[in-house]
Amino acid sequence: MSLIKSSPTTHSDLQLALESLMKERILIMDGAMGTMLQQEKLGEEDFVGQHQNRVPVDIRKEIEKAKTKGIELKGNNELLSITQPDIIQSIHEKFLEVGADIIETNTFGATSVAQADYCLEALAREMNLASVRIAKRACQKFSSANCRKFVAGAIGPTPKTASISPDVSDPGARNITFDQLLESYSEQVTALIDGGVDILLVETIFDTLNAKAALFSIQDVLGRTGKRIPVMISGTVTDASGRILSGQTVEAFWNSVRHVKPVTVGLNCALGAVLMRPHVEEMHKICDVPICIYPNAGLPNPMAPTGFDETPKITSDLISEFAREGWINIVGGCCGTTPEHIKAIKEKVKNYAPRIVPKIQKKLRLSGLEPCNIGEESLFINVGERTNVTGSKKFSDLILSGDYSAAIEVARQQVENGAQIIDINMDEAMLDSEKAMVKFLNLLASEPDISRVPLMLDSSKWSILEAGLKCSQGKPVVNSISLKEGEEEFLRNAELCKRYGAAVIVMAFDEKGQADTIERRKSICKRAYDLLTKKLSFDPEDIIFDPNIFAIGTGISEHDEYAVDFFEATSWIKKNLPFAKVSGGVSNVSFSFRGNNQAREAIHSVFLYHAIKAGMSMGIVNAGQLAVYEELDPELKRRVENLVFARTKDATEEMIDFSTSLDSGLAVKQKVQEWRNGDSTSRIKHALIHGITEHITDDTEEARLKIDAEGGKPIEVIEGPLMDGMNVVGDLFGEGKMFLPQVVKSARVMKSAVAHLVPFIEQDQTEGTKQRGKILIATVKGDVHDIGKNIVTVVLQCNNFEVINLGVMVPAQKILEEAKNHDVDVIGLSGLITPSLEEMAHVAREMERDLWFRDKKIPLLIGGATTSKAHTAVKIAPFYSGPVIWVPDASRSVPVAQSLTGNSNEKIDYLKQIYLNYKNIRDKFNKKEIPFISISEARENAFKIDKDCMVPTPKVIGRKVLKSFPLEQLVNYIDWTPFFKAWDLAGKFPEILSDEIVGDEASKLFKDAKKLLSRLVKRKELNANGIFAIYPSRRTGPEDLSVFADEQLNQKLFTWIGLRQQTKKPSGGKNKSLADFVRPIEDNRNDYLGIFFVTVDGVEKLTRSLEEKHNDYESIMIKALADRLVEAFAERLHELVRKDYWGYAKEENLSNQQLVEENYQGIRPAPGYPACPDHSIKPVIANCLDAQEIGLSLTENNAMYPAASICGFYFWHPEATYFNVGQINSDQLEDYARRSRIQKEVANQNLREIATVNSDSPK
Repeated sequence: MSLIKSSPTTHSDLQLALESLMKERILIMDGAMGTMLQQEKLGEEDFVGQHQNRVPVDIRKEIEKAKTKGIELKGNNELLSITQPDIIQSIHEKFLEVGADIIETNTFGATSVAQADYCLEALAREMNLASVRIAKRACQKFSSANCRKFVAGAIGPTPKTASISPDVSDPGARNITFDQLLESYSEQVTALIDGGVDILLVETIFDTLNAKAALFSIQDVLGRTGKRIPVMISGTVTDASGRILSGQTVEAFWNSVRHVKPVTVGLNCALGAVLMRPHVEEMHKICDVPICIYPNAGLPNPMAPTGFDETPKITSDLISEFAREGWINIVGGCCGTTPEHIKAIKEKVKNYAPRIVPKIQKKLRLSGLEPCNIGEESLFINVGERTNVTGSKKFSDLILSGDYSAAIEVARQQVENGAQIIDINMDEAMLDSEKAMVKFLNLLASEPDISRVPLMLDSSKWSILEAGLKCSQGKPVVNSISLKEGEEEFLRNAELCKRYGAAVIVMAFDEKGQADTIERRKSICKRAYDLLTKKLSFDPEDIIFDPNIFAIGTGISEHDEYAVDFFEATSWIKKNLPFAKVSGGVSNVSFSFRGNNQAREAIHSVFLYHAIKAGMSMGIVNAGQLAVYEELDPELKRRVENLVFARTKDATEEMIDFSTSLDSGLAVKQKVQEWRNGDSTSRIKHALIHGITEHITDDTEEARLKIDAEGGKPIEVIEGPLMDGMNVVGDLFGEGKMFLPQVVKSARVMKSAVAHLVPFIEQDQTEGTKQRGKILIATVKGDVHDIGKNIVTVVLQCNNFEVINLGVMVPAQKILEEAKNHDVDVIGLSGLITPSLEEMAHVAREMERDLWFRDKKIPLLIGGATTSKAHTAVKIAPFYSGPVIWVPDASRSVPVAQSLTGNSNEKIDYLKQIYLNYKNIRDKFNKKEIPFISISEARENAFKIDKDCMVPTPKVIGRKVLKSFPLEQLVNYIDWTPFFKAWDLAGKFPEILSDEIVGDEASKLFKDAKKLLSRLVKRKELNANGIFAIYPSRRTGPEDLSVFADEQLNQKLFTWIGLRQQTKKPSGGKNKSLADFVRPIEDNRNDYLGIFFVTVDGVEKLTRSLEEKHNDYESIMIKALADRLVEAFAERLHELVRKDYWGYAKEENLSNQQLVEENYQGIRPAPGYPACPDHSIKPVIANCLDAQEIGLSLTENNAMYPAASICGFYFWHPEATYFNVGQINSDQLEDYARRSRIQKEVANQNLREIATVNSDSPK
């Protein structure tokens, strides 16, 4: 096959017109052709067209031929475009009359595959041509220069499936192949294009592989004809599980088809708007193209005139909610919807703005049945290697002997052992490799536990890779393509991978052979990257480079630097080829030591540890051949490090000599017996770290009996030896010294032990007393903070309330579902970061939507550090007709709960007072006038720093990591006052200890805290990690600071878009911005800015067992102390920066109280706080610092995890001070959006708490 012609990537006039209209308003699609035809009550003679003289003779012959075979043609709706064209046109016109912008052709089943059921496949092309002619005639009647109508060529799924077996007894069977679908779809697509459609609509997708065949045919036909026609894609979620029939989730489905760059994507059929709603919301969040939704008119109802139970009013009311939320660009109706439905929908959505298409972060977005998204911040992705006939003798023997059932189990073990992708290779000379690949993948598709992960199709032959691609409904990875056969073959294969919707691994291999030097690796990867991105418009995030992992320790000096070269090439790719990923086969590196498993495991572990640090994204790894990096024998580790980094000339010889002394055979068995000789606690710890399940039940039972003999309880086995072992595992994983596959094995050991203990724990439990009321509480989605919420839980439980605590990061849907399941009396929401306030408003809106909550008027309590009575009254309460009440602290939660669950008259009086109070707050807020000045006036009144002040040159320029920072150094830096506030004890430390009212309790609390803190520090049960950098920086805009990697300012790392105070200041007062404290770029003098993250980890591991034991006091105490320690760490690190790393305050000598009072030079403002209210800078800092190295990540709302974490900036200037930005006006909001290059709506979300114009505010 010659180089295929790439399908056009530029937009057509049609697409530009469609996109332009979608920005102006929500467009309207038509309704259900099938429903309208049912109302015509047509008989067999009508479908056959007995009374239609216009049916051509040759077509009539095909119809008569089908009839002679006994085929009943009634129900073949597509045939009516030939035999009853007037009826079809009349239906189109009815939908156009009520305002439809897009009309679907009557071609849903007009493929040869579908028509074969009627023996009319020969008429498929004519059905498509006739249907387009009819639709175009109808549209021409209603089109004008100012009112364009579009004809969408409908492409249905066919009645056969490429991913699902039709035979329950044979899961590998298929009633159609990809190639058969491709041929059929190509015929239909060609006819639709020849007929003159404006849009190609692939709809009602219940098997993504079928859809991929349709999409491939579209790309192929457009590529051959040179035409450009926009493509719409619409999937079908079949039930409340949120999956399409072939098993994919909504996001996995989108990942599988997004390569086509459709003009819209969306959902239709199977569900009504009610059940479709959560999936529409999900698409709104993940899709970077417009969204088209056309649900059924509710559920099927044979008694209803349309066959479905929703009237036009019901359907339009439900769909209007999608419009009000800003989720849709095109809307219409599927089964059961009539022109009356479409008219009502159009009327209901006409005043709502269309959805604004968000910018989605570039990631490698793969899928099996579930999505696998790999971004710059993702942890290492493990690719299972055992389903490879060239790399696993066991797997090869199973495939060669035809034992596919056992071979499937090998794949299952890979996934269970932590493989996030499975590599499949069938390159064996004794196999029909294409046939084997197809058979294995078809069987794999029937195993959802395995097929949930993406596939990596591995072969040196394109024909085998293509056979695999034709069986993959998800988005797989092709392993691999290269420049080995030249550019033409490389581009041809890459273009096909793109059409099949696959990512590619590109080998560092060209016409001259494999790259074996660092320069050849760089040049080949750069050449391939440019060819793919510039000639094929290949998405760079879908490119994965394999810069060649070669064997080291071969004795050949030229091979000594192979590992180092791989690390360097990996680092270079990450820096110079944006969004590309790096992969490789790890086992290659140790090939010289085959036969010596202990040596190989050590080499794999050391190599992978350093490769990941260099930027390796994923790798083909056998979890069974991976030693724990931290547990390597020190002498073995030293020699392996010498070998990997070629530190000495004789590193290879030393490693070979040393490897002969390593344990093997009988020695290994003896060593195994050694760990079995310890007590049950040490054996459990060993089993957890090494993932050994063999003896865990016996060891756990021994530990239980021992604890029972001492008067203890079964739960103590979990809280003691099991958690101790898992804490070690967690620490090693957090430090990058264990990898995900090993951790998954450890978790399996833990589960086995817990499963053994569960019956004993349940037997030990006693029934509780009856509670006075049920309260559900949760930290909202996107937020991980739960200290206050857990304190509230304890306080309420002590006052005889039953509390259902859902934990952290809880989405609105789960909150509502659990509230109904438990029939709660009250819901309480908690959050610490400002984006959580919007999530709370979202929960309120969802409660208002739900009849159960509206009728019962379930009270909604709001709490957390960023919440306030004013915010609750103004920004949350108006969204819900039930009571919405702010609870300032834990002590107030009890009287509020008592008022809401007590005497009905008292409850009515209490709620009346709340309503009037909150109404008064809203009225005052709405009348309040803020004395704004324009942003230009604020800039004219900016703070001017002393330019003559000498800029201190930092001792350290760049990034520095501080892992396992000594906790004992932080104790003296603790500010204790907030600690007591967390426990609802008001007062300043140390005066609070002698307070007349709370002094005794405060003193007891302080004593307990000091005792626990001493234990945490002594046993190192918490781990403090920090990362910071000091970089050259300049003010590059009135409020903007740019940060550079070098003093010459050649390499910009990022620009921080800042804000300025905008209210009128008293005489002499300045309108400050943090950017004021850094020199402008025009100054030509150096200046610097620091950035940092600090975190205290280990809290969850400690508190989990405490909470299971119901020891809430110590659990909350640990979290509160962790918060104090991380604040102390931030204080200590800032001091080190001032006195040492930056060194601008070397002589500083401040007491702890002076530090608390901030009597030092410079400031360290934090995102989300008054001087910097914008959280959106956090991921920028995290990426710049590579914060995941210290185990820190961000939620979708930019909350930091672990919860005890702090992020911020270092400003050195002596005139730098803290201040409150306060409210900003619309001109600054628009200016911020322009400078940030984001939509105003996104800017409004970023600054929701300070922007006076809030598009989401209740009217």
